[in-house]
Amino acid sequence: MPLRLPFRSRPQAPAEVKASRTGGLVALLSGHRACWTPRDYGALAREGYQRNAIAHRCVRMIAESAGQVVFTLMEAGREPDSHPLAALLARPNPQMSGPVLMEALSAHLLLSGNGYVEAVSLEGRVRELHVLRPDRMRVVPGADGWAAAYDYTAGGQSVRFQQEVAGAGAVPPILHIALFNPLDDHYGAPPLEAAQIALDIHNAAGAWNKALLDNAARPSGALVYGGAGNLSDEQFERLKEELESNFSGTGNAGRPLLLEGGLDWRPLSLSPKDMDFLEARNAAAREIALAFGVPPMLLGIPGDATYANYAEANRVFWRQTVLPMARRIGAALAGWLAPAYGTGPLTLEPDLDAVEALSTEREALWRRVSEAGFLTDEEKRQAVGYGVG
Repeated sequence: MPLRLPFRSRPQAPAEVKASRTGGLVALLSGHRACWTPRDYGALAREGYQRNAIAHRCVRMIAESAGQVVFTLMEAGREPDSHPLAALLARPNPQMSGPVLMEALSAHLLLSGNGYVEAVSLEGRVRELHVLRPDRMRVVPGADGWAAAYDYTAGGQSVRFQQEVAGAGAVPPILHIALFNPLDDHYGAPPLEAAQIALDIHNAAGAWNKALLDNAARPSGALVYGGAGNLSDEQFERLKEELESNFSGTGNAGRPLLLEGGLDWRPLSLSPKDMDFLEARNAAAREIALAFGVPPMLLGIPGDATYANYAEANRVFWRQTVLPMARRIGAALAGWLAPAYGTGPLTLEPDLDAVEALSTEREALWRRVSEAGFLTDEEKRQAVGYGVG
């Protein structure tokens, strides 16, 4: 007979509280993982972010830098003294600060090409923002081909988020940010996928190097017997045992091989020098950095002299990689959440004066603007990015 719990009265439903609808699903995950194709998020995250130092550092640099960007909230072209959206972005949920949310969202975009944010609303107001894993999210297209809903699956359970909202001030529950993908209408293409070949080469070179160290003196060739006839079984076994015990493994690295009795050594594989091992690995590393938009000089990869100095490379990194990513995320968040406040057009612009790498450029700009006597104070404010006073 199956055991049954004693009868209990059904507890009264608790009062409505704000909480992410995916919280319970994540708690029930218990280590289970879905199976993905080699070029999907799981494989790219494992082979790239977790097992490749170059890809890991590129993602960390871009994501952490994007998290450090200070956004200026503009309402109808003016900077308000305070705004509830600014407070929400500063502390999106009890577990995350604003920089941590930006860092996680940027990392998801770099690894999967997609970033998802859930808005938790209570009494018609957005109270919390949560970043959701892209490998657990599936787009549900509507009759017109656009996303009508999103299914979030974890631990064998699924939650559907309907994007259609009713009433003024309501926002769709899911924000989906996708990098450009010429072959897909709904999902973005990650930079790491474009660097897949270079990533495989770099990882294979590391694995080959590790195997070479583990088998440092194992002969990569053949012993050719030049005497008359063939070796006897006893001679063959003795030669085999001597090779395995005296000339194989890291403990025998560099030990000379003494040949006698008509034996000749003929290598059957290329040496690291013949393979140009280091240059091939560095070339793969530069290609990975190129896909992410990180100057190789910032990663310490030798052989790159594109930039005159480290400071110039850092400015290029911020101008061409970090700020475009931050502006994309800021514009998406502002456009998504603006209807919830109904006070006018809202924009989130990066505060360039807070970026240390651009301090020289900003200083020169401020000097030129301050010396321009033909500009009014309002025009000077707009020229340096502060909007109307």
